[in-house]
Order: sequence, then C-alpha cells, then structure tokens
Amino acid sequence: MNEHNNLYEPWLGWAKELQFLAQCGLAYSQNKFDIERFERIREISSEMISYKSGISKEKVKDLFCSETGFQTPKIDTRAAIFKDGKILLVQENNGKWSLPGGWCDACESVKSNTEKEAREEAGVDVEAERIIAIQDRKRHNLPVYAYDIIKIFVLCRLIGGEFKKNTETLASGFFDEDNLPTLAEEKNNPEQIKMCFEFFKNSSMITLFD
Repeated sequence: MNEHNNLYEPWLGWAKELQFLAQCGLAYSQNKFDIERFERIREISSEMISYKSGISKEKVKDLFCSETGFQTPKIDTRAAIFKDGKILLVQENNGKWSLPGGWCDACESVKSNTEKEAREEAGVDVEAERIIAIQDRKRHNLPVYAYDIIKIFVLCRLIGGEFKKNTETLASGFFDEDNLPTLAEEKNNPEQIKMCFEFFKNSSMITLFD
C-alpha cells in the first residue's frame, strides 16, 4: 500500500485533532490518571494513522507524537535568490531540486534561519529582505503530512559565495522560469516557484498569506 494514498481523507483531520487535544491535555494536566488518559488518546490517534496509511506505527509516533507542550505548526523557511533574472535551486540527495531552506531552528528567527539555510545548502551569503508568502503547506503541497507546517518564502539579496558539496545537497544552479529542473514538489511546486518569480519582478507586490 502506498503510504500516502489515504492521507487526503477526513479521518486524518480527526486524528490530528485528537493528537492536538491529547498534547494540550498532557501539557496542562496534573492528575496522573488524566495524564494516562491523554497518553492513550494520543496513542490511538497514531494507531489510526498507521492503520489507515500503512506507515509503520514507530514512524508515525516519531513524526506525530514526539513533541511536548502546546501544539503549534512547524515553520519551514525557503530562500528565493535571484541572479540575472534566474532563481537559485539546490539539488537534494534524491536528485530533485528545491529552494534552499528547511525547518526554522530553535534560537533562529525567520530572517536568520533563511540566511543560514542558504549558506549551508547553497554556499551563498544572502540578506533576507522581503516576505513573499506565508502558506499553510497542506493547501499547496503534497503529500499531506500528519502535522501542520507553515511555509515562509523569503526574497533574498545575493551577496556572494559559491556552492560546496555538503551532506544535504549535491549541486546548485540558477534556472529560468521556463526551464526548471525536476522539483521536490513536497517542498516547492511549480506554482510556488512562479510566485517567487512574480514577486521578484514586481516590487510593488504585497506579501501573500493564507
């Protein structure tokens, strides 16, 4: 069974809501019996996803039940860097291409994380200048994940630097809007790359958000 085939059905929303309620209960409950009940609710939510999707229970728990405290979406930053009208993409280990970016690390702001990821993945120094868009990932990218993600696309000014092979990326390159390589569409699809080009070309555009 393809582990993503069933991740678009209403039950996923129910399982995510159970997970959210259970995590809130674990964050704020003091009574040991209530804690046990909320732990069981959280476990049921992960069992639902494992059963319906074919993803192993261990993997679901790692992705879905590893956080503590009040549950909030994860933040993913993506750097849109242009040179001579072309956009910078990096080639990942699976051979597909994406905007430099990743999870916003603890102790980093959106600006500093965007600049850090560009440096680590593409070898370039940039200044993050404008927010292009703030998107709810599940509205734009497939496959649907068991947790929520907010994607922040940031227009950056290229300062300098050059690519060096690293553990995360194999290569980098600047590409025309009409001549893009095979994209890692779970991270950035053609519509999102087009959005970055439009924002780059039109300085009067305002930030888009869901």
